[in-house]
Amino acid sequence: MTPRTALRDPKQDRSRATRRRLLEAAVACLAERGWSGSTVAVVAERAGVSRGAAQHHFPTREDLFTAAVEHVAEERSAELRALSAPRGEGRVRVVVEALIALYTGPLFRAALQLWVAASYEEQLGARVAALEAKIGRETHRMAVELLGADESVPGVREAVQGLLDMGRGLGLANLLTDDGHRRERVVAQWAGILEGILAAQDSALDSALDSAQDFTQDPGHPSRAVS
Repeated sequence: MTPRTALRDPKQDRSRATRRRLLEAAVACLAERGWSGSTVAVVAERAGVSRGAAQHHFPTREDLFTAAVEHVAEERSAELRALSAPRGEGRVRVVVEALIALYTGPLFRAALQLWVAASYEEQLGARVAALEAKIGRETHRMAVELLGADESVPGVREAVQGLLDMGRGLGLANLLTDDGHRRERVVAQWAGILEGILAAQDSALDSALDSAQDFTQDPGHPSRAVS
């Protein structure tokens, strides 16, 4: 590596910083103003850049806002990945609260505005559908990992998906009023339900393992036959 390539390019750093400011400003505008009030000019002004600079990074309005929601979703996923699976009493409650937080913050509010616009803006429809599917798969995967869920056990996958669906519902309710006290009770109740489901899962897996060990230790089993 030459000294020239080892040095950071200040121009590229400025470009990345400008792009990030635009993405964060776009999410904030969507959450506060909705689709109709969030133009490229409004976002550029909030980000402190010129409209020309904004269009250099994102040629169309659709490019800007779909990239913005994906950017923040990736940041939230990174936060979840950084949350190592908790252990001990109350661990399920910690995970449930972290997942529900995805749906009660500005990201969900911004994404919801984008989904509504996609329902009548033809040029947004396919892009937002693909983005939502991607975000949904990643969130589900992280939920399974953090909860220590084994979806091969009947009912576990549905329980995890039910948690995420409930999160969306709480997020919608949060758009009108911040009903934090009711949400806290709902989260506590659902965490208790999940704890029971996951305990049953672990019991079923332990029983299956014990049965497999007993089977292989049976003197009549082919693995113990003497050649």
